[in-house]
Amino acid sequence: MSKIYIPTTSPDQWKQLLADPEKHWQKGYSARTLAKCWQSAEGFPEEIRATLSTFSCFDKIEMLLALPEHKVSLPGGSSPSQNDIWVLARAGDDLVSIAVEGKVSESFGPTIKKWRTDSSPGKDERLKYLCDKLGLEQPLPDKLRYQLLHRTASAIIEAERFNASHAVMLVHSFSQSDECFQDYKDFVALFGKKASVDQFVSVGTRGNVSLHFAWVRGEVSFLEQ
Repeated sequence: MSKIYIPTTSPDQWKQLLADPEKHWQKGYSARTLAKCWQSAEGFPEEIRATLSTFSCFDKIEMLLALPEHKVSLPGGSSPSQNDIWVLARAGDDLVSIAVEGKVSESFGPTIKKWRTDSSPGKDERLKYLCDKLGLEQPLPDKLRYQLLHRTASAIIEAERFNASHAVMLVHSFSQSDECFQDYKDFVALFGKKASVDQFVSVGTRGNVSLHFAWVRGEVSFLEQ
């Protein structure tokens, strides 16, 4: 994949990066809503900054760059983890890798049980890699959402690639009823922590990288733009 990126000047330029632009670029859906919100912000959207800054190390966090629809390669097949946004930030002397997953009412995709229906050596290799990267034991719960697994791994992978000290998997949800939050909560519970809306959660280190989670409720006005 190309390593050359072109800066955007409007949220509409994010559309061309989607896997299915016509299907996914609709008012009230996560791709368009996320683009409108982040493109209009000077750095992090305010609600994102507010939640991140509750962690003392991130009280003056600064966005260095943000890449929409950033793909992170994974072993065991050709499909990468496609982050809605990947952010490289600075917090003091440390770099921070942030994998952002945008949501409105969309699910986190198939469960582990469904994803493994058509088992293959490639899927076995990928699942082992993801579990090793996250420090999770197999077998994983059947109801666990596969997307949460590889999105979190992508934050760590990019942290290692850029020598960042921190990796964050952040869900930016514009659902005012917090649809699918239970799936996220169940996932964070695998790391021995309890998740809440607009809360930053740290779960220890994976290798040399400190791993964190956050679910942040977005500004509802962007759903109508």
